[in-house]
Amino acid sequence: MDQELTSFAQAAGTTLVTLMTTEAWQHTREGFTRLWQRLQPDRAQNISNELEASREEVLRARSADDQEMLGELRLQWEGYLRRLLLAHPEAVEDLRRLLDEVSPEPAPCAAPVTQHGTASGRARIYQAGRDMHINER
Repeated sequence: MDQELTSFAQAAGTTLVTLMTTEAWQHTREGFTRLWQRLQPDRAQNISNELEASREEVLRARSADDQEMLGELRLQWEGYLRRLLLAHPEAVEDLRRLLDEVSPEPAPCAAPVTQHGTASGRARIYQAGRDMHINER
């Protein structure tokens, strides 16, 4: 379960950071704040503040095309969500429903995808949970 939970938290963190730049942001922030309020009420206000601060950082990073900052923010929220779900594994379905509700497209975590690849020497591995386009010359 831990690997599945980690994968789900990664997908949820990525989805959350993506939603920070959409029209669904206000509803998303309210939903995440309610989730924390129910599970960890003492942290809910801090999480709400973190969500707003992260959104401002995401908007700045997007306008500057700062992929490193976007990656750091995804990791930060993956960590928050993973720790929340480790403490409250019963909340996985609640989080899944929330993401389905606020995502303009089905959440990337709607169906679990597990991939494993091993390469050695000059081998290459290409894996995708969805569309993949490779242009090599």
